[in-house]
Amino acid sequence: MCNNILLQVFRFCIFTDAKVMILSRKFLKFEIDLDFVLIAITTSLKDYRVCYLINKALSFDLVKFPDLKVDIHHADNPVLFSLYQYNWEDTETDFYFIANKGSDGYLIPEMRKADYFLLIKNYIDENDLDNVLSALNKIPEIVAAVKIDPKKIKSRENLLF
Repeated sequence: MCNNILLQVFRFCIFTDAKVMILSRKFLKFEIDLDFVLIAITTSLKDYRVCYLINKALSFDLVKFPDLKVDIHHADNPVLFSLYQYNWEDTETDFYFIANKGSDGYLIPEMRKADYFLLIKNYIDENDLDNVLSALNKIPEIVAAVKIDPKKIKSRENLLF
């Protein structure tokens, strides 16, 4: 019995002397909630002129908001992008018309061909979305209006405001 106790003490000393570290790694996945629809618009017109045509074609009332400030270059001064807003009161859907080219760079650099974006927040019915896209593409001054999947855009964080 004495040998058995001595053996247990010996085993305890070996394991406490040896520095055994067990690391448990946990990874936190952060996924951005992209609860909006994005339409890329290509045209050569100025922002106020495009908004006028959209207002006319869709019976919207896009109103100029203060420029959107985005810290793209992680510098002292944020880049400014022209911003217009309209709200459908019955469905509480918000429409944001945003310039892609700002004071010092692009909002979505990988989509330099797009001049503007129509960002639709909150709920929009698929039929309503199809009607909006169809009406935008019927405006002669708009070269193209295409729905874009925000999950496929590398710099999608710039669209969160």
